[in-house]
Amino acid sequence: MRAAVATAMLVALAGCVSSAEQASREAAVDARAAERLERRLAGYVAGTPQACIQPFRANSSVYGNTIVYDAGGRLYRTDTGGGCFGLRRDDIIVTRTVGTQLCRGDLVRTVDRTSGFQSGACSFGDFIPYTRARR
Repeated sequence: MRAAVATAMLVALAGCVSSAEQASREAAVDARAAERLERRLAGYVAGTPQACIQPFRANSSVYGNTIVYDAGGRLYRTDTGGGCFGLRRDDIIVTRTVGTQLCRGDLVRTVDRTSGFQSGACSFGDFIPYTRARR
């Protein structure tokens, strides 16, 4: 009986250690994403947040839970809410628009590049325009 209790305690302790290690790794990933985002937005000035933007053929970059759309000289930053865990793993971003614009609250899905399975879902936040700072 004591052996079973001791084994259960060791298993629980191992779970705590791996949870702490996982939290530490996630914090490091978040810190790197924040640094990359800061470098990407360097030299740009934030404008007034917008609820919607026109969809355009633009490159998107992911920084943690933040997506930045590059619309040729103007950047749009949106922080996602919810569980887009695949954003951190470089999964594919899939959006489905109801109208003709991307809007705050629109659903974003992430799809695993290898398996094609959905890996997460979240929603757009406000879109903050960034323009190059005048010199």
